[in-house]
Amino acid sequence: MRPFTYQRVDSATAATQAAMAASGAATLPATEAPVQFLAGGTTILDLMKLDVMRPQALVDINPLAAAGGGDITAGPGGIRFGALVSMAQAAEHPAVLRDYPVIAETLVLAASAQLRNMASLGGNLLQRTRCAYFRDTHWQACNKRKPGSGCAAMDGMNRQHAVLGTSGECIATYPGDFAQALIALDATVEIAGAAGMRKLPFAMLHRPPGSTPQIETVLAPGELITAIEVPAGAWTRRSHYLKIRDRESYQFALTSAAVALDLQQGVVREARIALGGVATVPWRAREAEAALAGQRLDETSATAAAAAAFAGAQPREHNAYKVVLGQRTLVRALLEAAEMPV
Repeated sequence: MRPFTYQRVDSATAATQAAMAASGAATLPATEAPVQFLAGGTTILDLMKLDVMRPQALVDINPLAAAGGGDITAGPGGIRFGALVSMAQAAEHPAVLRDYPVIAETLVLAASAQLRNMASLGGNLLQRTRCAYFRDTHWQACNKRKPGSGCAAMDGMNRQHAVLGTSGECIATYPGDFAQALIALDATVEIAGAAGMRKLPFAMLHRPPGSTPQIETVLAPGELITAIEVPAGAWTRRSHYLKIRDRESYQFALTSAAVALDLQQGVVREARIALGGVATVPWRAREAEAALAGQRLDETSATAAAAAAFAGAQPREHNAYKVVLGQRTLVRALLEAAEMPV
C-alpha cells in the first residue's frame, strides 16, 4: 500500500473543504482519484492494497453519522436514509421490511453479515466493478485504470461481464445490488459540495462507459453523498429482488432483477423493473415496464417483457448465456412478486 494522509471531519462542509484542499495539493492525475472519502472502508481499502486505487489522502467522514448521516426517517411520503447508515441497519429497519421489501432483500443478498455491519449505504452505491482485468494491475489494457490502454475483457474471459450499456471501450459490470432497488423505485440522492447542497435523481448518478469509462459518476471533485430518499408508492410493498449467482452464499450476481408492481385484480397498473449483473450501470428496464403496462401478469406477459428488456443486449463470447438467464430471472421475479401478500 502506498503512503497517504488521513484526516477526520465532523461535517459535510468540512469534508468537502478537506477534499478540495487535498485535491489541490495532489500530484496524481485526476483519473486516479487523489482524494477519497472513508466510511466503512470495505471497498476502498481492498483496492488500495491491490494498488488499483492510489489516493494520496483519505477523508474520514464517519463522525457525520452523529449529525444525521446515520439516521433513517420513514413517513407517509417515503423513507430517507443517511448515507452513513450501514447496510445491516437499513435491512433490519421495520419500515423497510414492511413497506420496501426489495430494499431489504438487495441488502441482505449483497454481502456477508460482517460486511453489512461495516459498509455504508453511500459507499455501497459507489463501489467499483469486480472486473478481474480492472482489479489486477498486471493487466495493462484497462480503460478504467489507464484510459486509452484498451479493454482486455473484450476478447478475454468475459463470463462475468455486461451485455447492456456497453461501449467499445468497456464492458465491465456494475456489481451492486442495492442500486437496483433504488433505480427501480425512483430514488434521489442528496449531495454536498463546494456549491452547497443539491438533489439528483439516482438514475442520473452513474455514467455509462461511452468513450470515458474511467469517469463513473457525475459527482464533481469534493462532492459527497449525504442522504438517499425513496418515495412511497402503490408498488413499494409488492416489491421483490431475485439474485442468481454461482453459489448461494455471499457472491456477486450473474443476473438479478428488482421489481415493484402496482396490480389491480392481476392487471399491471404500473411496473418498476431494474436489472443487475448484466449492465455497466444500475439498469432500469423501461422497455419491459412498457410491455407490461395494462397487461394481465402471467408467464406469457412476463416472458414478453423479459424479451423486451434484453432486446438491445450485446453479448460477447463467454457471457451470451446472460441474455437467456437474465430473461428467466426477470420472469421468475415478476411472478414471485405477483404472489406476494400486501
